[in-house]
Amino acid sequence: MSVAGQNLKYLRKLRGWTQEEFANKLRIKRSLIGAYEEERADPRLDVLEVVADMFKLSLDELLLKDLSNSSGNYLAKRRQQKMMSADRNVIHFVPVKAAAGYLASYADTEFIDELNTFTLPMLSGGNYRAFEIIGDSMLPTPSGSIIVGEKVENTTDIKNSQAYIVVSRNEGIVYKRVEKNNRSKNKLTLVSDNPQYQPYQVNAEDVVELWQAQMVISKISQQQRWDVNSLASMVNNLQSQVSTLKKKMN
Repeated sequence: MSVAGQNLKYLRKLRGWTQEEFANKLRIKRSLIGAYEEERADPRLDVLEVVADMFKLSLDELLLKDLSNSSGNYLAKRRQQKMMSADRNVIHFVPVKAAAGYLASYADTEFIDELNTFTLPMLSGGNYRAFEIIGDSMLPTPSGSIIVGEKVENTTDIKNSQAYIVVSRNEGIVYKRVEKNNRSKNKLTLVSDNPQYQPYQVNAEDVVELWQAQMVISKISQQQRWDVNSLASMVNNLQSQVSTLKKKMN
């Protein structure tokens, strides 16, 4: 007997998706997801093929194996694969579309296990994670770049003016240079490379994760080019901001 409907429901809840969100990813009507999960209809083969590819499963597993059953748990299988590749410095990737879910589940191993992964042979040792950034606040690093960061366990380990992925309760996931405040130990100043954006402060206690940038991955076509006048303007603005920051911090 097929357990495909039960498995679709299990996998959907595992990712924290609503029926509407799951239906959009599968490009079908929401009512069909409801019918499949309530076993009022059998999932179409083309739908199952998409789900199997999405979750790295076989059709037999989707149709015949209860993935929520502890004896053949889907998560246990994925964790075993992760353990087997642990010595290859697996890097979990957080795309922009998963940012909201990451903020809510950054400490949830089940959520992290479901993120896509890749490896970089030039990185050895350490705990790494990759984040997609959007926007022009860190130009010349272009929007859409992937920042690979190494985990920083404590804000006291921050190195001034270094670039970090900062995960905080109020600001979300941002890529900035970080300055410690000499006068207020519980404040961090976040500075953009693009001087058109003003620095701002966050409470250190609101920061839940810090990842020091180690590599930037971007497409050649995305790389920003600057003319001499633009660069001169940027330098002047940056010098002005640095002077202002020094006055505030001393």
